[in-house]
Amino acid sequence: MIIVQNITAPLGSTAEEIVSLARKRIGRADVRSSNIHKISLDARKHDDIKLNASVCFSLTDSEEQRLAGKDFITYVSNEPFRPVITGDEIPDGRIAVVGFGPAGMFAALVLAEAGYRPIVLERGGDADTRARAVNEYQSGGKLDESSNVQFGEGGAGTFSDGKLTTRIKDPLCRYVSKRLTEFGAPDEIMTRAKPHIGTDNLIGIVKNIRKHIIAHGGEIRFNTAAESIDIKNGRITAIHTKDEVIPVSAAVFAIGHSARDTFEMLLEKNVAMQAKAFAVGARIEHTQKSVNESLYGSTDNPLLPVGEYQLSYTKGRGVYTFCMCPGGQVVASQNENGTIVTNGMSRFARDGKNANSALVVTVGTDDFGNDVLDGVRFAEKIERRAFTLGNGYAPASTVKAFLSGRASLEGASVSPTYLPGVTETDLNLLFPEFISEHLKTGLHIFSRRMKCFADGGAVLTAPETRTSSPVRILRGDDMQSITVKGLFPCGEGAGYAGGIMSAAVDGIKQAQAVMSIYKEAQ
Repeated sequence: MIIVQNITAPLGSTAEEIVSLARKRIGRADVRSSNIHKISLDARKHDDIKLNASVCFSLTDSEEQRLAGKDFITYVSNEPFRPVITGDEIPDGRIAVVGFGPAGMFAALVLAEAGYRPIVLERGGDADTRARAVNEYQSGGKLDESSNVQFGEGGAGTFSDGKLTTRIKDPLCRYVSKRLTEFGAPDEIMTRAKPHIGTDNLIGIVKNIRKHIIAHGGEIRFNTAAESIDIKNGRITAIHTKDEVIPVSAAVFAIGHSARDTFEMLLEKNVAMQAKAFAVGARIEHTQKSVNESLYGSTDNPLLPVGEYQLSYTKGRGVYTFCMCPGGQVVASQNENGTIVTNGMSRFARDGKNANSALVVTVGTDDFGNDVLDGVRFAEKIERRAFTLGNGYAPASTVKAFLSGRASLEGASVSPTYLPGVTETDLNLLFPEFISEHLKTGLHIFSRRMKCFADGGAVLTAPETRTSSPVRILRGDDMQSITVKGLFPCGEGAGYAGGIMSAAVDGIKQAQAVMSIYKEAQ
């Protein structure tokens, strides 16, 4: 198949009109099929906002040859992904998946459909139980340290915007999107340049995937953490839970970036790991209207989508926005008592009054040390200090107050959405000085690029410390731990992904790595 790139169309054009423009680009051709590949908005000129699209065509071989070499055409395989079993070793224990976020979920999905009957161990609860626990905490109840925004069915991605944007260029991305639509995701994720699913849709989707895995012979145990592992002759042989010891031949460890006790356990078992860079900062909230005006100028056109942005600046150290949630809210994301952690969330409609985004600064081993868990301790120290400064609530201030070193929400142009609530705090007291100073630099730089960032009444709620894993579990070319065979580090928690899409792709690759060694269940 060919993809015709850079089709410019007026705002509001239909799919048929865009395909017609693409057909004119390739001339008279024998087209077998056609469809929109990707579509995005070009709002660089506020008085001339357009659509930019790419269109996929299936042509005859002769027509493909005629168009070969055109600079506006790329090629893509039309063959769907099909996992292949090439291993011949008979497993003498279960094939396990530890963690049921995007990475673990797609690993288990591929393994179950291939006949491996995986057992999934998830420390948190199922989606419905988890949602109730999150709602109870946001309403002023107790924090459930097992089921929360970080832990439970679907992982941290379930309580987010459900973004599928990724920097990786892997054909499996399209496979992931296609499977998600089969389980209930909106069809538009197949063509949007910046697709999202929304928390409200994700809860149902992850439940559908779970039911499908079980129907294909998989077993899923909620509220069941992997507390320890047995290693014999350099291989993992068993996983200990609170109730039993499970013999395993292989275990995909898709534990997520917040499973700090699991990192400690693996370190004690001499699983090779290293500290890695991540980012720390706060959530910044503007009104969605001010974001739209900054991006589009006028917001009167009903064809314009809810605005979203991504900003970055690097001079010695990176400052950037991350996980921007249009029409969303800031959510409590701590999984340990005595800490405060923030994240962002949007529903599919993105119809909330506020927009929020992480505003973060990169930190690395020069800042916190080279020991494996030094990054974990660095983040935890900030999280616990935030709890103290905020008296159990999230520290917050206006941008103006932060820039001037004060604790104040006076003059806020937006109402903070974090629940259970916020406390006026001088955020300069929360962060090491180098983080505060770089956040201020970022605010000044970004104010020149987007008008809303010049608003001193925008609100900062802190801290954002779970941007990515502070640890990498080292693996070799065979995708296994370099020190423990049969242990397959996977996804964001292992340091090999960043977001729902790349985590899901890594889960698929780890399932395929298991299948390259072992036969399916007998």
